[in-house]
Amino acid sequence: MGECLEGGLLSSVNLCELLQKAEQFGADVAGLDNDLTELGLNIVPFSARQAALAAGLWQATRVSGLSLADRACLALALDTAAPVLTADRAWSALSLPVTVELIR
Repeated sequence: MGECLEGGLLSSVNLCELLQKAEQFGADVAGLDNDLTELGLNIVPFSARQAALAAGLWQATRVSGLSLADRACLALALDTAAPVLTADRAWSALSLPVTVELIR
């Protein structure tokens, strides 16, 4: 997975979700964002454009049960033309103009 981090993008919305989940499972989250950056991951502030894209995805993704954080991830991919890496197989069935790569 380390090779996937180098040069990868992570929305600040998804960082929030990651920190919350890590804390929920008892992980020490202090400095986790810095650790991710040191591994080559770029944390991207959630922009107004991405907010509009994420809101626009609601109709197409609501049947699949995608969360706001899921749509923030997809909005970042749409905004930057970057592929999306996910373990959620339902994403590969979405009819969206993004490349979805399953990681398992």
